[in-house]
Amino acid sequence: MQYNAGLHAEVNALLQTHAEEAPSVVLHLLTEKFDQGVVFSTSFGLEDQVITHLIFENALPIRVFTLDTGRNFQETYQTWSDTLIRYQASIEVYAPVEAAVTALLDQKGPNSFYTSVENRQECCRIRKVEPLGRALQGQSLWITGIRADQSKNRKDMNWLEWDDAHGLFKFHPLFHWDFERVRAFIDAHHIPYNPLHDQGFVSIGCAPCTRAIQPGEDFRAGRWWWEEASKKECGLHLPAATTKQS
Repeated sequence: MQYNAGLHAEVNALLQTHAEEAPSVVLHLLTEKFDQGVVFSTSFGLEDQVITHLIFENALPIRVFTLDTGRNFQETYQTWSDTLIRYQASIEVYAPVEAAVTALLDQKGPNSFYTSVENRQECCRIRKVEPLGRALQGQSLWITGIRADQSKNRKDMNWLEWDDAHGLFKFHPLFHWDFERVRAFIDAHHIPYNPLHDQGFVSIGCAPCTRAIQPGEDFRAGRWWWEEASKKECGLHLPAATTKQS
């Protein structure tokens, strides 16, 4: 998809008009504006579970998919199963290319990501970024669970963006929500969620790269904790890849 400044302005105006309405209403309007190629990526975190609930409960025409890196927590897989049972709806799966994983393990072993930022980014690229590229191919709008207060990098984003890297628009329906609002929605609607969230895990990714955080620590402190905070992105959501914003 080619960038369309007129469409960007039109959609942004639509969002501003309905900014105070429920996210389900806004998502419905977006599926009418982008009448094909609307997708949502879930990693089964709290924010993603809220959006999954909104999509499935309102039967929105949004394709839901997940990336199975092969190194997720068992609790994440259980949340995945619980979600399928609760909503009786399909979640598509994209996995890394087997040959690329095998080559990485042959050359550098299973824990190379601990040794340098470059090695960690290589692992993320193979297990997450490349499968995501396949999942987004040919799509027009990518829905995500990003919130502004999740990291310093994400504060610089907007809730509607153009993603040059994948050639599509991105929309973050919970961008202005805080963590307490997300958790309250989960509790009020009895939505299945990852039990690791009750053990101090705020942002949950691959098991070797995620730990619980302590009171007062930054939201992203539990991800790649051995690296500098400014480098804590896996390559899925980078402001530098987004050159045209609302």
